[in-house]
Amino acid sequence: METPTLLGRSRTMLDVVDEANFIAQTDSKVLITGESGVGKEVLAHIIHRRSTRAARPMIAINCAGVPETLLESELFGHIRGSFTDAHRDKRGLFEMADGGTVLLDEVGEMSMRMQGMLLRFLETGEVQRIGGEGRTTTLDVRILAATNRDLYQRTQTKEFREDLYYRLNVVHLVMPPLRARREDIRLLFEHFLRVMAEQYRLPVCQLSEEAAELLDAYHWPGNIRELKNVAERVAVRYNGQVLTSNELPAQFVQPRVTKPASGSFATVPSLVDILYDRITRKGESFWTVVFAPFMTRDLTRETVRAIVRRGIECTKGNYRLMPALFNFPATDYKRFLNFLQKHDCQIPFHDFRVVSRPADAALVAPDTVQAPAETPGAKIAR
Repeated sequence: METPTLLGRSRTMLDVVDEANFIAQTDSKVLITGESGVGKEVLAHIIHRRSTRAARPMIAINCAGVPETLLESELFGHIRGSFTDAHRDKRGLFEMADGGTVLLDEVGEMSMRMQGMLLRFLETGEVQRIGGEGRTTTLDVRILAATNRDLYQRTQTKEFREDLYYRLNVVHLVMPPLRARREDIRLLFEHFLRVMAEQYRLPVCQLSEEAAELLDAYHWPGNIRELKNVAERVAVRYNGQVLTSNELPAQFVQPRVTKPASGSFATVPSLVDILYDRITRKGESFWTVVFAPFMTRDLTRETVRAIVRRGIECTKGNYRLMPALFNFPATDYKRFLNFLQKHDCQIPFHDFRVVSRPADAALVAPDTVQAPAETPGAKIAR
């Protein structure tokens, strides 16, 4: 397993590391905030590794990824028979990390009830396992908390306890987004190219100045997580090659205006144009061109919505024609709608609906059979 490390030469990043090194020598609670993918957990590991607790465990838990009914058991443990499926006694993470550190990632997603239980532990250091009937254990655990939420704002809307906020926010470290530390982009990208080449035993890619400029100009909505994903893909696909704009993924193509010899101006296709063309003209599937990059945070919601809007314009408001247009099986229709609804990418069909004519289907998907048209797009409109 790769040892978590922070790389950077930007002043912003150096200031964060200096503060982390200073606070690591204390037992102060630390609240680490920043956008998703900026490396909050990596910073937490570095604080633990440089502290006097380094010889003891550090345990991280994603509070958003565990249902509330299980989160209490994960943190505090339980006694055999205390609830269904409690077949044996179980220590909680706080007990397992005694003398060490616990990172509560996405702490802003805790329910109010769990916030109250956490507050009591922070005040007393005592834990009581579920079903423990008053038996408590006093522990020595340093708490680090991380979130991409504005916890202070959530205290104002009564979604987060104010007393817990001030308990956690003894020291506040803010991890900057990648776009605020552009001096580090090339350094990080080349580092991940080397790591992936070593991991897969491949020749290392070299970054051209052209590619480096494109990486620097990109807005990196997924931050370091997105950068690492891109580096892994090109390191495997183009191992040993010099990377230019041709080897970088489509989202790095920047829309720009060129002046042809005639003197008139022409626009280079945008990312939406390129992806839509790959689906509708080159026969690639929506799941490959749009869904997969979006789920790895390589595409933004706005880009997905723009592509869907182009499609719904073409089908004149009929979502049932989208499988044929976007090259995925008709059996994936509900999956497609569920994806759009879950990620707020649906486009209302009403503005594009016209009086249906038999010829409409031929304009959209020649040589295909039109799907039944009753209540088209009804689910997506709700």
